[in-house]
Amino acid sequence: MIDLTGKLALVTGGSRGIGRAIALKLGERGADVAVPEDVSRMIETVHEKLGPVDILINNAGVAVDQYIAMMDDATWTRVLDVGLTGAFQCLRAVVRDMMKKRWGRIVNVASVAAYMGDIRRANYAAAKAGLLGLTHATARELAGQGISVNALAPGGIETDLIEGMNEARATALKQMIPLGRFGRPEEVSGVAAFLCSDEASYITGQSFIVGGGLHM
Repeated sequence: MIDLTGKLALVTGGSRGIGRAIALKLGERGADVAVPEDVSRMIETVHEKLGPVDILINNAGVAVDQYIAMMDDATWTRVLDVGLTGAFQCLRAVVRDMMKKRWGRIVNVASVAAYMGDIRRANYAAAKAGLLGLTHATARELAGQGISVNALAPGGIETDLIEGMNEARATALKQMIPLGRFGRPEEVSGVAAFLCSDEASYITGQSFIVGGGLHM
């Protein structure tokens, strides 16, 4: 069984959906887990109260849908600020302590949209694709420091994004999934826990699609 006892995990956007499932899973495996929503102040608070972070789950993201022809700068910027710039800022804030310990696990939660795109979500797809690039670059940079950086790319998971779809669109999406159903957040969290463990010590710079075969 994966054992994360003694590790401090920080999960951004961890109050619901995939983030909540990952936070619970890491806790089940023995980690102490901090679940912040305010990315701008969380690192200082967590470090002060709990100590240096061993595991970072960059899960915070937002979707603001609009056709590209009508998307204004504010809509574009908001999604990239939360989903990409926020992830960079969190990573930068924790990595020095990880380097001192020569041990760290960073998992960036992207999306299958980074590979396939999505109608009315050019901003979201761009943010998630950028997160993959951030994953690959930082994994290469930090590999010699005992820090792994990987990405998850969920697709068709039962979260607010699915629940907010109209019935026709949800049905069409489900028909695209070879397994014939939407996934559960718990089916993503197990992969995240594995990537945070010593069992995954030889894996870095990889992205794992968890989408029932939606993208092959």
